[in-house]
Amino acid sequence: MLTDFDKQLLNIVQSDIPLVSRPFAAVAERLGADEATVVARLRFLRDNGFIRRIGPFFDSARLNYVSTLVALAVEPDDLPAVAAAVNAYPGVTHNYEREGEYNLWFALLAPGPAAQERVLAEVARLPGIKGMLNLPATKKFKVNVRFTLE
Repeated sequence: MLTDFDKQLLNIVQSDIPLVSRPFAAVAERLGADEATVVARLRFLRDNGFIRRIGPFFDSARLNYVSTLVALAVEPDDLPAVAAAVNAYPGVTHNYEREGEYNLWFALLAPGPAAQERVLAEVARLPGIKGMLNLPATKKFKVNVRFTLE
């Protein structure tokens, strides 16, 4: 159950974490609390699935990173092991099961084409992989999703 404090905290951390040396202390001050309380509540929210990650968004293309969407056709019995192996790559930002022949899809961000190709080659060799589609974006759309909690 989310408290009113949790909701206020979630509203702030979605898009308004200050760029200061102690951001959670600054958030705590805004909420009339102390830094330890903010950190404890963020841990609780993460541990209970309300928060997946806290971190910045960068313009990856300006940093010479490349991204792609990858669809895998995986033997059903191998799906959990393949999903875990894919999730172990630091550049995987999303990974989800889908219905159909290509039943595992993930997004990959890599520091250049060579690194991306290395990861894709390694993934293609995982046991249970029957096929792979590399689907790089041809146009970038960025949707800013923010959930206002009351």
